[in-house]
Amino acid sequence: MQDLRGKVAVVTGASRGGGRGIALALGEQGATVYVTGRSVRGEPTTDDLPGTIDETAEKVAARGGMGIPVRCDHTVDAEVEALFERVKQEQDRIDILVNNAWGGYEKYSSAPFDTSFWEQPLWRWDKMLTAGVRSHMVSSYFAVPLMLPHGQGLIINTTYWDQDKYLGNLFYDIAKAAINRMAYGLALELQEYGITAVALSPGWMRTEAVLAHDHTPEELATTESVEYIGRAVVALATDRGVMEKTGQVLRTRELGRDYGFTDIDGKNPPL
Repeated sequence: MQDLRGKVAVVTGASRGGGRGIALALGEQGATVYVTGRSVRGEPTTDDLPGTIDETAEKVAARGGMGIPVRCDHTVDAEVEALFERVKQEQDRIDILVNNAWGGYEKYSSAPFDTSFWEQPLWRWDKMLTAGVRSHMVSSYFAVPLMLPHGQGLIINTTYWDQDKYLGNLFYDIAKAAINRMAYGLALELQEYGITAVALSPGWMRTEAVLAHDHTPEELATTESVEYIGRAVVALATDRGVMEKTGQVLRTRELGRDYGFTDIDGKNPPL
């Protein structure tokens, strides 16, 4: 069953990782998915990791949806505005916006992530704020006017949340807290218009970046596939009562148990 046929989704930062997994899951349910990011076929990719928006869009189509790749640097407002203007011209609506663009993981090995904040490179702070927090806001800013006339919509900010525990890196902790608070504020302002906004936190995912580093089988056994968060997005997007969750920070593993979906291996990762 394809529950999202006729629905239009925009997934930012979908060249690889969780963004790709979300796009594929939406495509599998028949959605039209605009796949955005900076990595395109034939050009260098971020940290030379595999994955482009072109490949993701093709995989969306192979799953039964319509994948539309759009190169977009989400730190450039004009490019973001042009993206949503294109969606308006081609679809005249957006049903699902997944804000997944992010920055700050670049040069992960050469700039240790778990040191004190005064030992962190300041470019990491700037990237987390601009490519992460700010990009979520800007995409929402341009997407909401395409949702308002239809009296419905779903905005999902991907995040990381550990039940308000400190995340170990001050830059990272502040950025994720801001993304979570943004979902709460969006929910308050948009509820009367029928638009739901939530933040969605996966566990440790087997992204291309994770798999590029050495991990033991025991470590990898605790991870999620990148499609698990995609299945969480689909569950929210097909839930007619999703407004009850608006403003909340949700975790994929808890949603898997609540909605009854599993990871691609047929199991649910441990809570």
